[in-house]
Amino acid sequence: MDIQIIGKHVTITDTIRERIEEKVSGLPKFYSSVLEIEVIVESNKDGALTSVEIIARAKHNHTFVAKTDGADIYACVDDVVKKIERQLVKQKQKERDNKHGTM
Repeated sequence: MDIQIIGKHVTITDTIRERIEEKVSGLPKFYSSVLEIEVIVESNKDGALTSVEIIARAKHNHTFVAKTDGADIYACVDDVVKKIERQLVKQKQKERDNKHGTM
């Protein structure tokens, strides 16, 4: 799995990079078809508002996107990871239901 971390108008420090990689590396356990994850951390000009977006690409052209805004970058990372986890679980559940069918 490939993880890309991009910072726009913000410097990605080692601690931020480690926190993001730690949180994002657990995503394939929710949906094993995840191939690549892109994390975009963006800050406005005065640095008061931070935006974190995760784009997860999986097999069969499935793309999952989650975004959150806030003042604390670590809280934003936690929130956006929870959002993307819900999307991955929902997709996995859909595939399981379709595979086993309902009677």
